[in-house]
Amino acid sequence: MKSALPYRGLTAPRLGAVLRPILADPGFRMADRVIWEGTIRTLWDEVAYREEWYAAIALARHRAYRPWVDSDTMPLWRHLVVTGAWWDVVDEVATHLVRDVLEGAPDVEGLRLREWAGDEHLWLRRTAIISQVGRQDALDQDLLTDAIEPNLADRDFFIRKAIGWALRDHARVAPDWVRAFVDAHAGELSGLSRREALRHLSPAATPAASPTPPGG
Repeated sequence: MKSALPYRGLTAPRLGAVLRPILADPGFRMADRVIWEGTIRTLWDEVAYREEWYAAIALARHRAYRPWVDSDTMPLWRHLVVTGAWWDVVDEVATHLVRDVLEGAPDVEGLRLREWAGDEHLWLRRTAIISQVGRQDALDQDLLTDAIEPNLADRDFFIRKAIGWALRDHARVAPDWVRAFVDAHAGELSGLSRREALRHLSPAATPAASPTPPGG
């Protein structure tokens, strides 16, 4: 883990056990979203140990505050991604918080994520690519295509891995679409992205005429 922040040495299960009763305690319940967002930002911006970032994400994701995870919080999630700038926190924000907002406002947030996909900041682009991981049949294939294609030439490991991860995850429910995407971008996809995308797919299952994905 490349981090300038020190750790307290808490494992994920131990940290979860510590945070669970605090987050569930009515005495610590946030009265409104301003306090909730302010607490997340304070934990994040005044961090001394990396576990405080994990605590901020746990607070952001807690079920009591689920109604507040909407488009108004996207500037905050963007802040966490840009300032966190490493996979352990970025991926949690992307595949949970950003994904939840996208599901609630697909048109508006689809446009925002398309902008992020072309942003100069590496971790915003990774967020755009993996923001639909876990959506299964609800995944917007046009959005996935529009997030991946501007990044095909990027040789950064975390972008190439993100592309492969996003495609591999979608292959669980749409293997033919993923095969067609990989074939259509054969000359652009990195070896890493291609291997990840096809990891769990059998070549023999490829149909004679695969559907061509949007943008392919």
